[in-house]
Amino acid sequence: MVFRFRLPLVLFCVANVVFFSGTLWARARAEVKRLPPEEIPSSSWAGENVEISAASVLQKSGRILAGSEQGLVGFEQGEVRPLWTGAAVRKILKAGDTWFLLTGEGIQASADLENWEGRNQGLPVKTIKLYRNEVKSFLPAVQEIKDLEADPEHPEILVCATKDRVFLTQDGGRNWKDLGMPPYRTNGIKAVAVFHPAAEGRMRGGETDTDEGRELTVFVSHSTYGIHYIEAALPGAKWTELNAGLETLETTENPDETADIAVVLEDEEPQIYVSQTFRRRIYRLDWEAKSFRLLWSDASAFGTVDSLNPAGKTLRFVSEGAVAELDLSPDGGMIPEKRDDIPALLRELSGTEDSKFNCLYLEDENVNLSELWLLNEAGEAGSRNSGEQETKETKIHAALAEGRNGLYLPVNHAMDSADLKPYLDLMADRNLNMAVIDMKDDYGRLRFSPLDKEIEAKGRVFRPLDIDKLLKTMKERGIYMAARVVVFKDPVLAAREGGKYAVWDGKTNKAWAGYRDTRRKKGGESGREDLIEILGDDPLDREYELVRSFYDERWVDPYSEEVWDYTARIAEELQNRGFDEIQFDYIRFPTDGVNLADIRYRWQDPGMDMESAILSFLRHIRGRVKVPISIDIYGANGWYRTGARTGQELELLAPWVDVICPMYYPSHFEQDFLAQSPEEERPYRIYYFGTLRSSRIGRGQIVVRPYVQAFYLNVSYDRRHYNADYVRREAEGVEDAGNGGLTYWNNSGRYEDIPKIR
Repeated sequence: MVFRFRLPLVLFCVANVVFFSGTLWARARAEVKRLPPEEIPSSSWAGENVEISAASVLQKSGRILAGSEQGLVGFEQGEVRPLWTGAAVRKILKAGDTWFLLTGEGIQASADLENWEGRNQGLPVKTIKLYRNEVKSFLPAVQEIKDLEADPEHPEILVCATKDRVFLTQDGGRNWKDLGMPPYRTNGIKAVAVFHPAAEGRMRGGETDTDEGRELTVFVSHSTYGIHYIEAALPGAKWTELNAGLETLETTENPDETADIAVVLEDEEPQIYVSQTFRRRIYRLDWEAKSFRLLWSDASAFGTVDSLNPAGKTLRFVSEGAVAELDLSPDGGMIPEKRDDIPALLRELSGTEDSKFNCLYLEDENVNLSELWLLNEAGEAGSRNSGEQETKETKIHAALAEGRNGLYLPVNHAMDSADLKPYLDLMADRNLNMAVIDMKDDYGRLRFSPLDKEIEAKGRVFRPLDIDKLLKTMKERGIYMAARVVVFKDPVLAAREGGKYAVWDGKTNKAWAGYRDTRRKKGGESGREDLIEILGDDPLDREYELVRSFYDERWVDPYSEEVWDYTARIAEELQNRGFDEIQFDYIRFPTDGVNLADIRYRWQDPGMDMESAILSFLRHIRGRVKVPISIDIYGANGWYRTGARTGQELELLAPWVDVICPMYYPSHFEQDFLAQSPEEERPYRIYYFGTLRSSRIGRGQIVVRPYVQAFYLNVSYDRRHYNADYVRREAEGVEDAGNGGLTYWNNSGRYEDIPKIR
């Protein structure tokens, strides 16, 4: 669980390392939620809402379409009927005479809303591996499409994107061309847009250009690297950065994530509008200056604006708990007005207080909105809520798992009543109601005696705990118990059957082990810290000698269905014996070692990648575990929309788990990360904003229950500031972000520093 890296920002995906600082929150925590007094076009909503009843919208809207997790339904003249079923519908698009759906099965198209065809030729396919009764099968599926947009003038031109590629079609989706992505290796695409000039030509740079192909322009937003564009029809076209004017992620040069991009035709000229995911901002692009101008902000330090829906001189959007409209006319005032009638309509259509729909299309009013889960979020720091994407079973799981505040309990401190008593007293004093305890630890050891002999055959029982006695004791005190199961970091299983399950080394032809190479001067004194890292295969200086050290890790193959089955057997037994939750750690690929390129995954089947391996594993687990499932992830994977090099892409994993546990340990970030004055408030900032960001990336489907650092590490910030207030500030950050719960982590079991939960 504990980890530390010192890497530059471009390699943030390798570890829980991000670089921030702050001009935005430069005062005490009381001011965290306020922007400094800067010139902002608008800092509030309109005082009056648009007063239109849901009934009147129904009466005048004509055809109404709504997409849910089950498919597309239509409402017309009091009738409701399914129009397309089989997968979730995330977005509805009308391009000319053709309807397009962005679905869980790729892109669907229809001219009449009755006859549908997939238009996915040229889009990448992922393979999900299924394993049941010792038989494996495969489920091919189009890679998840992050966004789909059409050119506002040319309905045959559309653009879409997966996590790491952008695709263009000029024939209505019948054939897609791969445009690649900006020159970075990390996934994290969020939004796309496209525009093409009219046939009679457009003015550009003072000259009329009648070559339509030259100005076929595609935009993409990336979670880390911001907005880029490409003139796609030009020979040798390359992606160009377009981030000037966008608010940056503190202490980095990277703009914070762009949620959506909209192309609006104003007086025959295209205007580009963008919004941000983690701060309520709307910008307009000054194309000549290649810079964005801030149009509107509500002055909050955190919030989401998504689903930009242009209609004439109006720009409609979705934010937490609200649909609003921004008047773009010169005298419009740039103050958005709320459209309370649209959420009311959604409640009427769904028959519940929460929106059960992902997207909505009102044909007569030109209303086209997606990301409607935001309507179920409450303001800047709302807690997790039911969301439209959940089944009855997952709602029950979430209700059981939410609001659990606890600690990691080392097994050796729970062996007998005398050792356990101080922890029981501490939990009672600090208002804690949960404990997480290892049942399969970082060394692959089983810390219980399994009843299933097949578990024992693959694992190693080491100083087992009497879990039946422990669970009885805990349940008598109302303590919720989570069994921590380390998954793919497992030296015991990696050594079984001649390394059958191990991650393999293609060079040595044996089980892979990550190592780091350093060099030191020959004849250097023992213990001297004069080691210098060697990068790549550079030859050693004659004055130096090689020092190779191996990480204390051995890994099993995340693609192995037999590893999944072994893990599922453990989880099934633990739930049957009384654990309330199963928590999986090291549910990722190895990331440490200069020899990562030597890894071979022998269980990887064609069409599978890291994300599909983790998804396949979770699908397998979800079918066998009937209690809440939680997973531990790197803090970076909760901060950014990425799963690069780990497979932990939160957005994709969220539908298959109930709880996400990001490890936002301040000691593991760069030491100037959010360390602006007053720098002692840094732990609060990390946990407050980190918790909110994870919730937004997960679309409100999951409980976010971070691991809170309750240990000292000998790094510069901790040397100056670690004490009980450090831990208290972390906990208050989580609580103020909605309080889905938290877990204190101290590997040695020392918890004198933790505060009483408010």
